[in-house]
Amino acid sequence: MSATTNSINGYLIKNVSPNQWWITDSADEQVAGPFESEQAAVEVASVLQDQPAPAARRRNNKS
Repeated sequence: MSATTNSINGYLIKNVSPNQWWITDSADEQVAGPFESEQAAVEVASVLQDQPAPAARRRNNKS
């Protein structure tokens, strides 16, 4: 990957080749892309939201 990396809304915008930008998470997993411009990737990353993990179910210990 190229050295060009920006952080938007907790996501990383990475330039992987000329005219190819990807949105990745902090674990470097691809979230969206490829985009033709950095601006397009920034616009998408600015509206992405992480979904919270589902609530843990409580077990009812009936004996």
